[in-house]
Amino acid sequence: MSFTVASCQLLGDGTSVGSVSPGTLRPSLTSDIGAREHPRVVATYGGVYKDPGAERAVASVVGRLVAASDDPSQSYQITILNSPAINAFALPGGYLYITRGLLALANDTSEVAAVLAHEMAHVTANHAIKRQQRAEAKQLANKILTDVVQDSEEARKAIISSQLSFARFSQVQELEADAIGVRTLAKAKFDPYAAARFLRSMAAYARYQSADKTSTSAPDFLSSHPSTPERLQIAVKSARQIGAPGIGERDRDRYLTQIDGMLYGDDPLEGFVRGRSFLHKALGIGFTVPQGYILENSTEAVLASNGDGTAIRFDGADVSGFSSLADYMKSGWINGLLPESVRETTINGLPGVTGAAITQGWSFRIAVIRIGRTGYRFIFASRSPNQRFDEDFRQTADSFRQLTPTERARLQSLRLKVVKTKAGDTPRKLAVGMSGVEPSRRLEFFSILNDLDPNKTIPTGTAVKLVVE
Repeated sequence: MSFTVASCQLLGDGTSVGSVSPGTLRPSLTSDIGAREHPRVVATYGGVYKDPGAERAVASVVGRLVAASDDPSQSYQITILNSPAINAFALPGGYLYITRGLLALANDTSEVAAVLAHEMAHVTANHAIKRQQRAEAKQLANKILTDVVQDSEEARKAIISSQLSFARFSQVQELEADAIGVRTLAKAKFDPYAAARFLRSMAAYARYQSADKTSTSAPDFLSSHPSTPERLQIAVKSARQIGAPGIGERDRDRYLTQIDGMLYGDDPLEGFVRGRSFLHKALGIGFTVPQGYILENSTEAVLASNGDGTAIRFDGADVSGFSSLADYMKSGWINGLLPESVRETTINGLPGVTGAAITQGWSFRIAVIRIGRTGYRFIFASRSPNQRFDEDFRQTADSFRQLTPTERARLQSLRLKVVKTKAGDTPRKLAVGMSGVEPSRRLEFFSILNDLDPNKTIPTGTAVKLVVE
């Protein structure tokens, strides 16, 4: 996270360093939309990530895909975004974006090609424009319903119906892009099964990131993306129509060589997640969440959750305008605050304040700890608070501290290190060398990152990724 206290790219700083232009980008409304939104997208995703190897890895596939696409005259500007998130998407006018987090999860050139082919399909099929037109129509229809229909329940049902229709419209576009992408992938002589392979990797990584691995949530019918099983089925079916597994180029060794040394995980300017701890070198602060919580760092805040339905948010705010932290706590930024719960305290030598709130079926525990002009805020939320909820809150708040100069000096970014396996190497043996993750989760993390069976010996000479400091 960064403090200005208060989730379908290559190259350069908004220029077309990574552009492939076999034709001319036809001037139109679509290119205007992409050009207008490009700076906002780059800013939202941590800026442009500049790494020669990563840029070559992406650039090496683009020309082949454009030539094999449904519209070879379309030009593209592809930007690698400085984000650890696993994401790729397209804007009208040929603006394609891919995160370094996605590049880190991919294991060969064909998997990156599969992602880019999918996003190019969105462009050539004009999905963004169609989606925008459909969204505008839905918004207008909902407004008319709200204004005209007197029966509020009937209006609500009609609006939900239109939302379901729009969500399915977007899902159909995703499945269409999957099918077109696999076809383009094969035409460009890449492995057509790469799309299904990478979808499986993304699903495994999503499960790894989830704190609750036992429960299955109800399907989100308003999701604009189809479920992974549905997409996998389409991807495998499309690949089988082309040929049996084993066809097409993968190019694992060259791809992994190109991303060797790439930044992994959080950007140093946003702080670091190390297992259950968040550490910020520039700000000189850190804290640790209890066992069972999964931390996620974003540009706006640090988030965490566990399998019991507790959510945590950590961020910062300017408290210089308040004579006391109690006054700040009561200043109106918390809905449902229980005034009698506000208590001033000291946490590891720093002035702090704690409180509680109840609103809209949620219970909250809040702590604010002051360093200079900044109030560092912990917000715990649960629909069913219990003793553990309170204990976890106190444990986390009490763990907040200022880092020592030595700790700050030793805190280094995580990087990908690509090595070749030796005789007898197993995932369990290699996982010991992984950094930035709890020891109990290293084997699972290594296996997902390299798309390997955790219980099988790895063939000698296989290129694998390690995450190291």
